[in-house]
Amino acid sequence: MKTPDWWAALVMALAVFRVYRLIAEDDIADRPREWLLAKLKEERLVQLDKLITCPWCLGWWLSLGVYLFWLWLPTETLVVCTPFALSAVVALISKNLDK
Repeated sequence: MKTPDWWAALVMALAVFRVYRLIAEDDIADRPREWLLAKLKEERLVQLDKLITCPWCLGWWLSLGVYLFWLWLPTETLVVCTPFALSAVVALISKNLDK
């Protein structure tokens, strides 16, 4: 088993953060997220809504997926993660500097 170096881990962590935000919190996903949460409630699968909205839950599964993908295709994983990581950095800088 191998572990990523600090740079790859940082890129993947920022990418996972950005994808989490896209799925669970960003306005652009409001309608699909609300639709999915309503369907889960209809089917009495209310506990699964936590999987979509909880940073601990969704963060775990996204991180596991990215890590497994990195184990299989390390270069390709970083190529896919880089735009998400850059987007996360822009958003974090904007949120903290634009007061």
